[in-house]
Amino acid sequence: PGKPLTARSWRDPGSLRVPTVPRPFPFLLPSLWQTPEMLVDIETAWSLSGYLLVCFSAGYFIHDTVDIVLSRQARASWEYLVHHVMAMGAFFSGIFWKSFVGGGVLTLLVEVSNIFLTMRMMMKINNAQDLLLYQVNKYVNLVMYFLFRLAPQAYLTNFFLQYAGQRTLGTFLLAVLLMLDMMILIYFSRLLRSDFCPDHVPSQQHKDKFLTE
Repeated sequence: PGKPLTARSWRDPGSLRVPTVPRPFPFLLPSLWQTPEMLVDIETAWSLSGYLLVCFSAGYFIHDTVDIVLSRQARASWEYLVHHVMAMGAFFSGIFWKSFVGGGVLTLLVEVSNIFLTMRMMMKINNAQDLLLYQVNKYVNLVMYFLFRLAPQAYLTNFFLQYAGQRTLGTFLLAVLLMLDMMILIYFSRLLRSDFCPDHVPSQQHKDKFLTE
C-alpha cells in the first residue's frame, strides 16, 4: 500500500512478460496444430509459424533486457536478466541454426500457466486474496504449473540428457535447461510458500522478488 506501481511492478511473475506486449499464446496452438511432430521430433521438426514464434519470443527477451538496464532495475531484477540471457541463448539456436525449433515451441507452453499466474498477480496487487476466485485460482495454479512448466521442462531435460553427448549444440542447450530447471523449482517453492505457507515467507524478503508480491 502506498507504493507506486512502476512498469516493472506489472510484469507477469510467471513468464516475465509485460501485459502491453502481445503474448505468443494465441500463435502457439496453431503452430502445434500445423506441425504436431514438433512435440516428438524436438530437434529437426520445423514450421514457419513455429520459427516466427521463436523469433518473436527472442525479440521480446531482447526488448525486456534492454528495458531492465535502461530503467536501472538490473540489481533488483537480476533474476529476470539471468532468465532472459539463458532463454535468448536457447532461442538463438533455433533462429540461426534452425535446430531444436520444436524444443523452443515446447518451452512456450508455459504461456498457459502464465494466464493463471497473471490473474494471481493482479488480485494480489488489488489486495483481493480473500476472494473465492483467488482461493480457487491458487489450486488451479498448482495444476497448470505442473502440466505446462514442470512437465515440459522434465520432458526436454530427459531428451537432452539422452542426446547431449552427441551434439555440441545439444550440450549447450542441456546446460541452459538445467539452470532453468533450478530456477523453475525455486520459483515453484516460492509460490507454494507464498500461497500455502505464508507464515514461512521471510518478513524482510525483497518486495519485488519473483512470485512474492
